[in-house]
Amino acid sequence: MSLRKLVVALLALALCACASAPRPISSRQLPAGWTAQDVAFRAIGLVGTPYVRAGASPQQGFDCSGFVQFVYRDARGIGLPRSTREQLAYAGDKVSRKALQTGDLVFFDTGGNGVSHVGIYVGEGRFVHAPNHGGRVRLDRLDDRYWASRYLAARRVE
Repeated sequence: MSLRKLVVALLALALCACASAPRPISSRQLPAGWTAQDVAFRAIGLVGTPYVRAGASPQQGFDCSGFVQFVYRDARGIGLPRSTREQLAYAGDKVSRKALQTGDLVFFDTGGNGVSHVGIYVGEGRFVHAPNHGGRVRLDRLDDRYWASRYLAARRVE
């Protein structure tokens, strides 16, 4: 997806988000053909939501693993575990950085003690995540010096 298409999609999502509250859907209600793009669009649509420790909803706010758990449940009907460590263990195949695809989970070691942060890859070298310390859900680049030096692994949820 080109950067221009991504920006257009973001604007469309922003307009839709203003029109209605997010509604969780179960896997039985998923329209045919939903893809990893839907995960990316849902994640991008939550940019700006406040970080809240142990938060797991747009109304409450998010921490990183609560954000990932919510997006996958809401966009795909997939129930992921709650903690970052459990999400790393649960998610599917390992994915090399060169083979990242939209919707892949990207994991980081931000404290020097193993996996401690997770986000959702949305293409073009970018990922959406809920950073800590009073931040907001945001879009960052994997090649940013901070994130590149803390990158740990990626997994594909299928």
